[in-house]
Amino acid sequence: MINSSILKTRLLKLAVVCLSVTGSMHSFADLNPTIKNAPFEVVIPTGIDVILKDISPGGGDPSIVFRITTMTSNSWFDAIAPYSDTAVGVYSQLPRRPEAERTDKNRNIAIMYASYRVFSSLMPNRIDVWKQMLTDVGLDPDDNSTDLSSPIGIGNTAGNAIVAARLHDGHNQLGDEKGCKYNCQPYADYTNYKPVNTAYKFTNPSRWQPSFVTSGNGLFSIQQFVTPFMGRVTPYTISTPRDFMAPYPTASQAKNYREYKNQVDVILDASAGLTDEQKLKAELFDNKFNSVFAAAASVVGLLNLSLEESVAVEFATNVASFDTTIAIWHNKRKYDAPRPFSAIGYVYRDRKVTAWGGPGRGTVYDMPASQWQSYLPVNNHPEYPSGTAGLCGAHAEVMRRLHGEKNLRFSVSIPAGGSKYEPGHTPATDTVLSWDNWSELEKDCAQSRVWGGVHFPEANAAGREIGNKIGAIAYAFVKDHLEGKHVTPVRAASKETYEFDSVE
Repeated sequence: MINSSILKTRLLKLAVVCLSVTGSMHSFADLNPTIKNAPFEVVIPTGIDVILKDISPGGGDPSIVFRITTMTSNSWFDAIAPYSDTAVGVYSQLPRRPEAERTDKNRNIAIMYASYRVFSSLMPNRIDVWKQMLTDVGLDPDDNSTDLSSPIGIGNTAGNAIVAARLHDGHNQLGDEKGCKYNCQPYADYTNYKPVNTAYKFTNPSRWQPSFVTSGNGLFSIQQFVTPFMGRVTPYTISTPRDFMAPYPTASQAKNYREYKNQVDVILDASAGLTDEQKLKAELFDNKFNSVFAAAASVVGLLNLSLEESVAVEFATNVASFDTTIAIWHNKRKYDAPRPFSAIGYVYRDRKVTAWGGPGRGTVYDMPASQWQSYLPVNNHPEYPSGTAGLCGAHAEVMRRLHGEKNLRFSVSIPAGGSKYEPGHTPATDTVLSWDNWSELEKDCAQSRVWGGVHFPEANAAGREIGNKIGAIAYAFVKDHLEGKHVTPVRAASKETYEFDSVE
């Protein structure tokens, strides 16, 4: 699909806003005058490169990815609030700067330093990259000024405030949530989650089973539930994830065998009938940078949004996605539902099924069910509800409210044979995927999880509903901050507990 260099080029073309830049009033190193929109031209491309290498090679599994993107876009928002007529930051309420200083040059400098502080906290092993990010545009990474009369001081102060507020927000960034002192493991589970099933034995067909993971080189590993504590992380806009419980997943309970088998058959039918377009959409939406992030960026370019407006888009969509992930993960932990690969093996054992036969093999008719494989790799967390559907629902709801349903012209071109999972085979001819409204993109995003074989339809519907609800709340949250209205401070980290009795 789209590699990171192509994505960087696309984001740059989409988001560059040709605004005049007023000369600096200060004596610090000058920002490169060609930089008009630092988030899209510098920060996002640099951050994506590291995230795809260190955090999420496939651009999926959003629990930690959205922590990084949300804190970073939050730093942009707070850093430029002093240069606005009305906006107030979330974690820093800095004095408003005189009108003469409200230039995009000053905003960009503040954004760069705020990003530097957040990146250095979240990914300290890449400090050389973050330093280079600043020096490449003419800024000094060793300038630690907190002078609020300069954009450097404003950026440093805003970034540091977000780092301090989020360092112990329940995400266990330092691995010290339970008082660890030595050899602490960042983002390690501190809630004692243990899967009922093992990768070797599916003893409870109503509960999640970790999968084996291999790159085909003879080395195998077993999945661990990524950030199973996510429901305890401090949200921005909601009081508790318990307010966003998905309907009880009756079809995922083996005691409801007819429903259980029916949803298995839906996945097998989808697998058997996979088209090139469905495969490509499944691949696209599996990578959040290439899909929902890039779609939002396309609006920035299409509407020629100002720097302030583009920051608002990024912050609102990320906040919505972050809080949606908290609610989705709370549900995943609560219901602990099995993935399709486990349920298919349970229902059909070694009986022959008709399904996609693996890369380049098309539909086969004699596959033992125990050998069935989803088109997409299976993610490392329980099935219900769908996180991807929730994230697309949240993004779509924010963008509808910010800029309207049809302010979208998002397209992706894939050359013949350019598939990630069936290279050389799919698509048969050059293909363009395109969307001109958010509802269609949101629908395809959710359905792509069925085509990819990693979610049942009910999980997609539940995820979209949660994302839509929280997207509306996140929009109001950011709008209030933009307008300087009184806003309730973000609460302390939740101490939610998890009960599993209801799914036994």
